[in-house]
Amino acid sequence: MSSPVEPSPPQQYPPEPWSLRGRLRVAVWLLPVRQLPVLPPEVSAAARVVRLFGRGVVGAAWVEYEPGGVLTYQELLAAVLVRAGLRPRVTITHIWVDSVPSRDGGRALWGIPKDLAELEIADTRATALRAGVPLAAATLLAGPRLPFRWPVGFRVLQSLHSGPKTSRVRASGRIAFDRSQWTVPAGGPLGFLAGRRPLLTVALREFRMLFGSASAHTGDV
Repeated sequence: MSSPVEPSPPQQYPPEPWSLRGRLRVAVWLLPVRQLPVLPPEVSAAARVVRLFGRGVVGAAWVEYEPGGVLTYQELLAAVLVRAGLRPRVTITHIWVDSVPSRDGGRALWGIPKDLAELEIADTRATALRAGVPLAAATLLAGPRLPFRWPVGFRVLQSLHSGPKTSRVRASGRIAFDRSQWTVPAGGPLGFLAGRRPLLTVALREFRMLFGSASAHTGDV
């Protein structure tokens, strides 16, 4: 699990909401609940893991934030699907970026436990290293696309200032059903995915995203 989130000192990161551009590929697994990443107590108190056939839903994504947004960087993340009552939420358990402003802003604004890593994401291959040690790698294969642009919206639930923090994400982009093959070290932080094949991989290309809200506040679940 990534290191605990503490508020960062003032840094040069944009205020929320962040307007971002780019593309992402997210792979989805169903894992036994006992093998899911441990959630922060503030998240566990506010939400429950969504169970499908007795298993939890885990997603891992490679994201490229491209010029045109407030920040340009690359990202690898893993997240668990939870629910606050009947309301679905995504809680990010592991995340690495190659941008100090993104790391500091993500931690301070939304409680997202971002760490730094060396990432390289291309059309067909993605890799992430931390201090030279592999975190994950993937082969990415393009698949069929849906016509038009599609809206995508969800809420992220994290722990911030010893309480739950819910943040809104709004996006639109071109959806495709890709394929991916992941290589994850069994002894690494994403070891719960080691040796497993994702059920599906979905891409959101040419996305436009608004992360957070100008009127956001802590404790909204």
